[in-house]
Amino acid sequence: MNDDQAPTTGTVGVISGGVGAARFLRGLMDVVDHEQITAVVNTGDDTVLHGLDISPDLDTITYTLSGAIDPDRGWGLVDESWRAMEALGRYAAVRPPDSGAAPQWFNLGDQDLATHFYRTARLSEGASLTEVTAEIARAWGLRIGIVPMSDERCSTIVTVTETEGADTTDVSFQDYFVRLRHSVPVAAVRFDGDATMSATASTTLADAGTIVIAPSNPIVSIGPIRSLPGVDALLASRRATTVAVSPIVGGAALKGPADRMLVELGHEASVVGVARLYADIASVLVIDPADAHLADAVEETGMRCVVTPSIMSTPEIATALALTTIESVATS
Repeated sequence: MNDDQAPTTGTVGVISGGVGAARFLRGLMDVVDHEQITAVVNTGDDTVLHGLDISPDLDTITYTLSGAIDPDRGWGLVDESWRAMEALGRYAAVRPPDSGAAPQWFNLGDQDLATHFYRTARLSEGASLTEVTAEIARAWGLRIGIVPMSDERCSTIVTVTETEGADTTDVSFQDYFVRLRHSVPVAAVRFDGDATMSATASTTLADAGTIVIAPSNPIVSIGPIRSLPGVDALLASRRATTVAVSPIVGGAALKGPADRMLVELGHEASVVGVARLYADIASVLVIDPADAHLADAVEETGMRCVVTPSIMSTPEIATALALTTIESVATS
């Protein structure tokens, strides 16, 4: 928190994806005591590669809030090296055709590997993902709460058409997002597994003074969290103190495929489309001035609309956005 910024009171739970949520949380830390913030983070795109347990959204938030994120990529660590990934190329010629060993399409930096080594070892010892995530956050000097949505596996599966005229096929989210560069049409999204909300995540959302749905992809970042039993009912019961920040500005996603995915799955790629998805669980939608002309249409969904700059191109804008967001339900 900045020395010249007075903290607000009350706890804040933030339902979070990756990059957009991390930038919002960084702004929120300027206006709320760090110990009063808990991010409930999507783990639907967690994966296992090279035998390592990888949690991309948890790590993006951890690295961003600790000031270690690569600012150009928006993921991974700054001043990263890639020698391990480069060395995997040695084995490409000897790998049998039916083997998935040593994939190179998903880059893991040399420093980043340490986080995955630690997570994998601790999980193999019987620690829960919640416990391991808290340990990693402390190692990075963070006092904010970072908790996975579940301690059990919940996998986001995307039905895509990989080549024109081909049949649809089911792939993991990381296959869609990284290997296929989220450039193929999406026919459906589902969430596999019998996961339940972690006890810490459940307590966070039940007890927080304010709940924020971060500006993350509504389908594959917020969707996995909402798919867990009881989450939507809990949010509906907290609707008056729940506010969402639109990840769509001017009809487009600032990062990632949210706009295309919304259209492909039958939704409207606009703040109105976002409002329709969130109207049952949040009372306020925060939108950018670029969409001010749609404020009335947003309010027709039953949500109150707040217009404020939401493109977090500077830390100052992120801080102002965070303050406006939490005040929007405190004063509603």
